[in-house]
Amino acid sequence: MATLQRVAEGARHARYTYRLRVSSTAHTSLEAEWARCRWVWNECVAMARKVHAANRGGTEKTTCGPAQLDRMLTEARNAMGWLREGSSVPQQQTIRDFARSRAKAIKDIKARLSVRQRAGMPRIKPKREALPTLNYTRRGFRLKDGRLHLAGGIVLTVVWSRELPNLPSSVRVYRDSIGHWYASFVVAAETQPLQGTGAVLGVDWGVKETATTTSDAHDLPHPQHGRQAALRLAGYQRMMARRRPAKGQAASKGYRRAQAQAAKVHKKVARQRQDTARKWAKRVVRDHDAIAVEDFRPKFLAKTTMARKAADAAVGATKAALLEMGRKHARDVRLVHPAHTTMDCASCGARTKHALPLSERTYTCTACGAVSPRDKNSAYVMLVRAGLNPAGADRVRAAGPLVPSQREPEIPALQDGEESSQKSVPSSGPSSSFSSSGPLLRTLLTAVGTG
Repeated sequence: MATLQRVAEGARHARYTYRLRVSSTAHTSLEAEWARCRWVWNECVAMARKVHAANRGGTEKTTCGPAQLDRMLTEARNAMGWLREGSSVPQQQTIRDFARSRAKAIKDIKARLSVRQRAGMPRIKPKREALPTLNYTRRGFRLKDGRLHLAGGIVLTVVWSRELPNLPSSVRVYRDSIGHWYASFVVAAETQPLQGTGAVLGVDWGVKETATTTSDAHDLPHPQHGRQAALRLAGYQRMMARRRPAKGQAASKGYRRAQAQAAKVHKKVARQRQDTARKWAKRVVRDHDAIAVEDFRPKFLAKTTMARKAADAAVGATKAALLEMGRKHARDVRLVHPAHTTMDCASCGARTKHALPLSERTYTCTACGAVSPRDKNSAYVMLVRAGLNPAGADRVRAAGPLVPSQREPEIPALQDGEESSQKSVPSSGPSSSFSSSGPLLRTLLTAVGTG
């Protein structure tokens, strides 16, 4: 299995993940390497806590950065033969990961973010709970005869589901919750432009349907993968509850077996969601030159009565898959601010006085009388706000007296002619001028009943 995802915001790199076939000898070596890296991580956590306690009580401040931790690692390797038997590359990368995690936590604290939003300080990794993760830079691995050779004489067989586009700059070897090993290579990303179609699309996210678009053929219904697997998962969770060990005692073999079965069900559902999202995103990107996507953040749904269904819809994962697919194929993907998208009329731009309840599936404009499905109207609003429907954009907040429902403050994304406030994925694809704006407007007018 190979997956493609972004490494960092603005970076032109991607991750290609492949399954590994690990022999018993290689498995023993990987577990030994992880034991050393876990020890290094826990020592970094202990040192950081010690320095923090000393700084809080004393007047002279000391630091605990990567440079100091590197010197500590060098001293520890000289003093401990067990630590020296392993490669220094993954141990140094463990320090880099720790420093990055701690820096992010300190940055959030200085920014005065709430405890719910900030990243927590690095914590101790328990032996029986932490999953192995080993990072190697270019000098710590090589590819030879289709096999992955890691520093320390570890040789792994890679299941090459597809070829790497370029030489990798680093690799992460890790084990997931069901015991499968993977190698994730970081390579320079390549753009694969597709042939232009002259079509545009608006996407509105939801719970009843994962994605509602301006094209009925590209709507994404709720897949309900989690609901279909809920019965099996509940059986394994009851088995775990009956065998749950007392605090401080080791888990029984039956508990671990039920835990592994539950993890397999969770992994299967996650893969089904990812597969559904990527296939839908590929079809959308292939058929449209520009896409206006609601910049929806579904995290708040976790505290509502729709939490389970919203999690099963995987809106966040589907949105990420669409953005990545658009970037890969050089399509123009524009993120639209989600404020008031269910209140605005796509036909005349008027705004209803109050937000519609979730049970209301029909949008009725109080200004022009247009009637349309609520989610379809929101999808067309995405097009107008993103500037991908020029014929309809000049009708939104046009010059002239405003109706009473329009006399409330407007967000920057709704101002006429202001497209700079819209977040857009850099792309060499076409701009907002499309020859299909006329038919698109006629479709819009027919849908909302104003034609």
